[in-house]
Amino acid sequence: MRGWREEVEVVALSLRGYGNEEDDRPEKPRRYGVTEMRSPFYSFRPANQALQEILDSLSPFVDGLKFSGGCHSLMGKELVREITDLAHKHDIYVSTGEWAEHLLRQGPSSFKQYVEECKALGFDTIELNAGSLNLPEEALLRLVRLIKSSGLRAKPMFSVKFDSSDIPASRDRAFGAYIAPVREKTSEKVEDVDLLIRRAERCLEAGADMIMIDADDVCQRAESLRTDIIAKIVGRLGLDKTMFEASNPKTSEWFVRRYGPRVNLFVDHSDVMNLERLRGFNMLRTNSNMLRSNSASRFAPPFFLM
Repeated sequence: MRGWREEVEVVALSLRGYGNEEDDRPEKPRRYGVTEMRSPFYSFRPANQALQEILDSLSPFVDGLKFSGGCHSLMGKELVREITDLAHKHDIYVSTGEWAEHLLRQGPSSFKQYVEECKALGFDTIELNAGSLNLPEEALLRLVRLIKSSGLRAKPMFSVKFDSSDIPASRDRAFGAYIAPVREKTSEKVEDVDLLIRRAERCLEAGADMIMIDADDVCQRAESLRTDIIAKIVGRLGLDKTMFEASNPKTSEWFVRRYGPRVNLFVDHSDVMNLERLRGFNMLRTNSNMLRSNSASRFAPPFFLM
């Protein structure tokens, strides 16, 4: 059995030269088909060592690195700078996680100081959790403009929530279809998707570079996907301006099969290789019958996990 570094080389060689202008992804830096990776900083190994090992093999497939959960706040500045420099050497942008909302409790000036410190530490993108911030729309737009005026990229994140009774039973649905359920409504909080989209559109107009969709309720389990909600978000915001968090490999496969390799996804570092295989499978499927017949011998099954 091959080692995982050998598997990376097999995938890279197999994908080279295939695809067409519509379905294939360009070289980095990419505007679409972006893979943002969750940082491996919760491992027992030193953060920079764990990341170095991952990027040595996977850097061609990774576009962004995210410090999840504000973990950079627990690290020394020298270590954070070392990690951001390492990512930049591999042409990978670095994004903050959900942390800015905690600083706003200290006042507007603390947020401006936070943005300046992030820039000094080598961050390229600041993520704003619109739900946790709980700010009026105009205040959220001012934060987006502040980030942009500092020369950084802004990535507002919106969470999609809906009543779980809206998910039809699996026996009453076909894959990818939505059938109105007959189950009794629950008392869960429901968010107006149209309102979410309108707020996201205004963030893009204010200069936001990407909209992150935390659709855990929508797509945590592939068999219970609310595809109508996802389609509405993509249709209004555009595929190149939307990034979805794929919480498991099955969800990644659904997104790639439905929207092709151009879809932007945020995944765990352990799922990067699997996602790249899925993107490659989809590109090969769009080519000739000869390529489709050869793909079975070139690739392992799409649910291969290392």
